[in-house]
Amino acid sequence: MRQIILDTETTGLSWERGNRVVEIGCVEYIERRPSGRTFHVYLKPDCDFEQGAQEVTGLTLEFLADKPEFAAIADEFLEFISGAELIIHNAAFDLGFLNNELRLLGPQYGSIADRCTVEDTLLLARQRFPGQRNSLDALCKRLGVDNSHRQLHGALLDAQILAEVYLALTSGQEEIGFAMDAAASAAEIVQFRTDPNAARPRVQISVEELAAHEARLEKLRKKAGQAVWDRFAVIEAGEAEALEIA
Repeated sequence: MRQIILDTETTGLSWERGNRVVEIGCVEYIERRPSGRTFHVYLKPDCDFEQGAQEVTGLTLEFLADKPEFAAIADEFLEFISGAELIIHNAAFDLGFLNNELRLLGPQYGSIADRCTVEDTLLLARQRFPGQRNSLDALCKRLGVDNSHRQLHGALLDAQILAEVYLALTSGQEEIGFAMDAAASAAEIVQFRTDPNAARPRVQISVEELAAHEARLEKLRKKAGQAVWDRFAVIEAGEAEALEIA
């Protein structure tokens, strides 16, 4: 399975207001492992930054002045992501901007959905942690992902961090060592057979253990009014009485 973890930086919060993409960062994973391939580019917009956007990214129009426009890298970008599953945090935001960039180039470019499937880690996080903050920083803290080097938002850095968050969100048995490899699956399986008529072992409780047990129950009764263990004692007494009557 080929996955591309993707993030963008933009001049503002809404492409409908004319904001543009100024950075794209992608990290390729094959079978949930980094392949070493990345796609990273800064882009020159044809608009200014909205108030606050520069502070978030640290990018300036002066820095971006000699960078390519989206049209110059569109084909390379689409070739990199085509056929993959895109992993994006708050996918609607990034896809809205990227699809707008494609739309500005002409209908022949279509949309991202024509080339990729998408998994939104924000939706995954909301399902796993309902009612909690599920920003990328919040998830890093909750899932133990180190993001101490993230001083500003950067598309490639955020994509690399998101990759770790995604793996933590979706980790299963194969991620924590329970999956059997080929060698293990070929190992000899030892079967144990027992005699159903054989006497079953009984646990013998010492007088000291029984006294400690009763003392603990008495503390629970004083604190809570009763101990759950007493309910089982009542049930056992009832069963014994029923056997005597029978």
